[in-house]
Amino acid sequence: MGWRDRFGLRKANRRSKARFDRNTEDADMKALIEFAKSRVGVEFFVEPETFATQTTAVAVATDGEWIRRRVGSPEAIRKLASKIATPAYDVQIVGYPQRMRDWNARNKRDRFLE
Repeated sequence: MGWRDRFGLRKANRRSKARFDRNTEDADMKALIEFAKSRVGVEFFVEPETFATQTTAVAVATDGEWIRRRVGSPEAIRKLASKIATPAYDVQIVGYPQRMRDWNARNKRDRFLE
């Protein structure tokens, strides 16, 4: 066994990426739709595919509440966003909204008070 095999470098040249998480399911898209329909001012932020996960989307409401789900591809979430008239942004370009960070800070503080 060569040193390239020992460290998995040959495997890194494969066409498909290794995955550590599960595939996208219909329940993921349904969760995003339900979140968007039940909250005000929801926007989608599309996160890129990584070595460990498929493309994901974060749905953020006006108050900063958010959920993250697998979407399979950027095209899939953009199609869903246009279907339900919700904006979709590339998180690598626009970043996460401040209201999401504020919501996280508020809820983290609330958990410690309980």
